[in-house]
Amino acid sequence: MAVLTAVLYLTPGTEFRPPGGPPAVAAFWIALLVLGALVPSRLGITLTPSAIVVHTFRRRTIPWSDIQDMKIETTLGSRTVVLHETNDRRTELGLPTTGFLVRDTRFEEKFRTIEAWWTTHRGPEWTPAPQSPAPQSPAWSPPAP
Repeated sequence: MAVLTAVLYLTPGTEFRPPGGPPAVAAFWIALLVLGALVPSRLGITLTPSAIVVHTFRRRTIPWSDIQDMKIETTLGSRTVVLHETNDRRTELGLPTTGFLVRDTRFEEKFRTIEAWWTTHRGPEWTPAPQSPAPQSPAWSPPAP
């Protein structure tokens, strides 16, 4: 994108003149490079003996014993790891992920690593939460005359 911007800006007759001129274009690309360098290092997970720490723009710690299930779910061709917690909360992990534009050849291996940490560290007293009964549809009855 930076090369395309430079070509459009520097090629005579393209009529591409961004607002602010060259300083604004340079500031935009410097800001984009800084964000690109910082954001991936701030996203992801950390596995500890007591919990999984989910790093997004805010940090969240989920004790292993609070996780009831862990699954790979697919949405629009992208596969992500989803944690199902005891309080019926569903937490989709930002990483690892794999899909059309972001191919991770080690996705399955990373999932198995997270799953192994969960089964190893959830504790001997961990038991699956009782499944809530599926909602029953009311029996059909004819309308009153």
